[in-house]
Amino acid sequence: MTLSGVHVPLITPFDEAGAVALGVLEGLAHEVLAAGAAGLVALGTTAEATTLTAAERHQVLEVLTGVCVRRGAPLLVGANTAEELRALAVHRSVVAALCLVPPFLRPGEDGVVAHFDALAAASPVPLVVYHVPHRTGQDLSTGAIRRLAAIGTVIGIKYAPSAIDGDAVDLLTDPPRGFAVLAGTDELLAPMLALGAHGAILASAHLATAQFLALAAAFQAGQPDQARPLGHQLRRLSAALFAEPNPAVIKGVLHAQGHIPTPRVRLPLLPAAVPSIDAAIRHLATFDLQPLRQGATVTIPASGRSGP
Repeated sequence: MTLSGVHVPLITPFDEAGAVALGVLEGLAHEVLAAGAAGLVALGTTAEATTLTAAERHQVLEVLTGVCVRRGAPLLVGANTAEELRALAVHRSVVAALCLVPPFLRPGEDGVVAHFDALAAASPVPLVVYHVPHRTGQDLSTGAIRRLAAIGTVIGIKYAPSAIDGDAVDLLTDPPRGFAVLAGTDELLAPMLALGAHGAILASAHLATAQFLALAAAFQAGQPDQARPLGHQLRRLSAALFAEPNPAVIKGVLHAQGHIPTPRVRLPLLPAAVPSIDAAIRHLATFDLQPLRQGATVTIPASGRSGP
């Protein structure tokens, strides 16, 4: 199995009481899949998974598994321990686990490879490495990533460097055979696709979903000149959506649009400031947006949050 296309790592919406709004989550999942997303990611960083209780994580996974089964869509799930991986065995439609390079400890490349070798031995599903060095503090060379790709059930990587350097060019232009390299730095999506990324895992694709899909399709069709202006426009949108810690601005915009009941995030995150939400909404207004909900029109407010 080779992963490709744009996958959306879903937020976790909260209601006025602070509980997970499961029905809203289900609606968001249907919306992005109806817009053409290749698949979903559950319980990733964007979902604030570390702030959810075990019961809430189970509920979220049940909802998204159900949506993906009904729509025939693949589901990736954030899981970082052998125990979390084994629990995925009972969930249909889970095609892989998204596993973070161990954060904070900085175990070195040999330690990272040994860690993933052990996870792969314990997991009932294939693994996708989540490499985001500016969060974990652990850099990986292309050589180390090739060693990870040689582990039989490691099928890809969410590749989220802070910049495109020589190692990134090497990996993107000459990926290991059968190993999916998925862009994970939203602002670098266009150049990563141009260099050969197979697809992406993009929090920004909660919004302007069709435009992100169009960008990926243009590069896949070998039409970089057509893709370039759209890539610049989407880069500016992603920059606005990541102006504050993810997913605060995305939640603020979705709330302003009426897609989620509150813009709540859980500590240690704080809600996005109104100017950050306004800026993202202004960037969205530059797109000819298609409605997310079938038969409905998405209204982009001029400014500020809507509702209470």
